[in-house]
Amino acid sequence: MPTYIVQFSNFNLSQKQKNSLANDISNTHSKFTGANSFFAQVIFQKNKKNSHFMGGKLVKTKEIFLNGQIRAGRTPKVKKQLILGLRKVLIKNTNLKKDFVWVYLEDLLPDQMIEYGEVLPKSGQEKKWFNSLTPSLKKRLKKMEKR
Repeated sequence: MPTYIVQFSNFNLSQKQKNSLANDISNTHSKFTGANSFFAQVIFQKNKKNSHFMGGKLVKTKEIFLNGQIRAGRTPKVKKQLILGLRKVLIKNTNLKKDFVWVYLEDLLPDQMIEYGEVLPKSGQEKKWFNSLTPSLKKRLKKMEKR
């Protein structure tokens, strides 16, 4: 499951913005990787006041940082499209200029990840993995799938 952690400093995100960001991040991941949207989770963390530093100096500007842990195996082209798409999502939903937006992607080996209690498939093997799941888990995941 790609896990996207959105950290932000010196401003607040409304619940509406969080909902929109979570939806847009999940859809962007699905669009560029081909993975089902139920694989994507988004976690929001506001940095406490006076707790964000760059170059040893306190950050006073509004900043947003998205760290995405994704399954390894995507091509450089797909990852570039994904990272640019995610930057666009952050800008659209926060109205921050791109100089205040950070996006990092980290590749994790699928066989070193367990989600929904099962070792993850290699990229492109999602359908086979899904078909091997229990009927109750399939039903649960289908309910989460974006339409």
